[in-house]
Amino acid sequence: MNNTEYNFDAAKITDEVVQWIRNWINENGNSETKVIVGVSGGKDSSVVSALMVRALGAERVIGIMMPNGVQKDISDSQTLVNHLKIKNYTVNIEQAYDGIRSAFTNAGLSETNDGFSPVFKTNTPARLRMTTLYGAAAQIGNCRVVNTCNLSEDLVGYSTFYGDAAGDFAPINKLTTEEVVAIGDYLGLPSSLTHKAPSDGMCGKTDEDNLGFTYHEVNELARRNIHGSNYEKIIAKYKANLFKVKIIDLPCYRPDLPLFLDI
Repeated sequence: MNNTEYNFDAAKITDEVVQWIRNWINENGNSETKVIVGVSGGKDSSVVSALMVRALGAERVIGIMMPNGVQKDISDSQTLVNHLKIKNYTVNIEQAYDGIRSAFTNAGLSETNDGFSPVFKTNTPARLRMTTLYGAAAQIGNCRVVNTCNLSEDLVGYSTFYGDAAGDFAPINKLTTEEVVAIGDYLGLPSSLTHKAPSDGMCGKTDEDNLGFTYHEVNELARRNIHGSNYEKIIAKYKANLFKVKIIDLPCYRPDLPLFLDI
């Protein structure tokens, strides 16, 4: 396949994703089933929320904002729920996070409440957030939890195993970051959300800073088989994290687009 054969039609793909969502909910719920989305203020949760609204109607979409203490960009999350006019709740996970750190310290797994590894500090809040989403689903009733991961993240393992990588179904996890942005633009979302630099919101760096390469390079490899300057680094991360994707194999929309990495 040469590089000109990959063509992304945002309108066509959006229509297909929307129909896939409707079909999945009809098969795994009913006409009153609601969906819960963890709203971070970034492009993925924004686009997923907008797709849910188009597929099911705003009255069946619930956004959950989950700051860990003070979240500097929480206003972006509020912008999204206001734009879509969806019901939303804010559940601050700070006390839960502090509680589990104290429990670990008391158990002897840390000498102090600040003696935790970077992996613990990054992944534990993500897993607490997924627990929060399922707790909210249990409280509200007749809800499905939506996964918001994209293909680019999954290819290099940039999600938390049983954290944001979990969920009931995954409408965009076979779409790249750039394809997600294109859908967001097509749906008329604020560009401040769809074109926001991806970040976990915890370490103060962007995803690409942490990875050491851009998602664009990952996307070019995935869709066009173009080997950029960081090809070996990308493949190393892909191979190291592939088992996670194979274990958490969620129902998802699969576009008819080229894919040069097995996932």
